[in-house]
Amino acid sequence: MIGIVFSTLEEAQPFLDRYERGRLSGLMEAETLHDDHVLVSLTGLGKIKATLHTERMLQRFRKSLGLTRILHVGTCTSLTEDLPVGAVVGASQVFEGDRIELSTPTYPRMPLEVPFPDLPRGTLVTQDHTAQEPSELSYWQRIADMTDMVGYATAYVTATHGLPCHIVKVVTGFMQHPDGQLMQTLSEAHNAIADFLLSEIDTLRTA
Repeated sequence: MIGIVFSTLEEAQPFLDRYERGRLSGLMEAETLHDDHVLVSLTGLGKIKATLHTERMLQRFRKSLGLTRILHVGTCTSLTEDLPVGAVVGASQVFEGDRIELSTPTYPRMPLEVPFPDLPRGTLVTQDHTAQEPSELSYWQRIADMTDMVGYATAYVTATHGLPCHIVKVVTGFMQHPDGQLMQTLSEAHNAIADFLLSEIDTLRTA
């Protein structure tokens, strides 16, 4: 069985509404619902919530439901013009970007499989704290293609349980470039997440 992990209800809602006529609607933060084919879980935003919830979810459901892999889906901010707003991107590498030191990291970079051949690929950095001015872009931001607040934590915990994790993100903006129509952009991104999942659901359920 595939486990699909979201960070916010807003990101998950269009999929929940459309999957099997709303069979899994009603999911709230820090909860998990499933049917016979798909598990859907909602961590809450930030690395701490993602770490704690993913750990609890896998402890409870990995063996009992026979989870074979985790797919984390959500939104991200682009760090490169190569990934425009609205792009659906597979993360081929993810790393934790709030640390300062550049020596051997406590949390290593993680290469990730992207089992979706039609998706562009990019490097994801996960950060709770982001720069406010272009001159403040961190080393980790300069070597990544996109940034979020959840991906690394979800992938790292999943790896400690011996399962593969895939990450798919929809770009909702560029670092330091305000969007005057942000709510519309977010709504379109959340629907793009649902479109992607529903188009891949048969493959995901049998993987």
